Amino acid sequence: MCLSHAPRRALPAVALVAAALVLTACSSDSKGKSGGGGDTNFVTNTGGIATVAKGERKAVNELAGETLEGKQLDVAGFKGKVVVLNVWGSWCAPCRAEAPHFAKVSKEYQAKGVEFVGINTRDFQKSNAVNFEADYDITYPSLYDPAGKIILGAFPKGSLPPQAIPSTIVLDKQGKIAARSLMALDEDKLKSVIDPLVAEK
Repeated sequence: MCLSHAPRRALPAVALVAAALVLTACSSDSKGKSGGGGDTNFVTNTGGIATVAKGERKAVNELAGETLEGKQLDVAGFKGKVVVLNVWGSWCAPCRAEAPHFAKVSKEYQAKGVEFVGINTRDFQKSNAVNFEADYDITYPSLYDPAGKIILGAFPKGSLPPQAIPSTIVLDKQGKIAARSLMALDEDKLKSVIDPLVAEK
């Protein structure tokens, strides 16, 4: 189900416009188009994963809200750990394809000090998102952001914002944006993004 067919009845017009500017649903772009506005200092490799050199990264803005389980979560609390942010929707076929890989790697990398946080968007019935997590054995929390408001304010100009669903953004141990993928990731590609950041001093 792509963006043009996503349910819209619950969104004010302004929120719809803002969300549409931020995300394109059902991404299948394997070339990882870059973006973010302003001066950018990142490189996109042939696998479609953009990375930023350590000294040129920008800190993520406030990224906090209520999870699908109704708890409050602030990503700033994970400073000192690598954080994998995954923007997803239960209606998104590429999200379903990558979900088993994220479930597996999140459990495997917990002992390495890596935190996973989902950002669920465009699911206007929360139960669909909750069922998705149960179906794929997703045990890490997901912020519930149906209108894209959390996403809209979280990523500074000139950084690597999510521009598709799914998108994966990886924060380094200082809470700075280090890498982004605009496509579904398998286990090997996901690890290839995380491992260098885990190894950083």
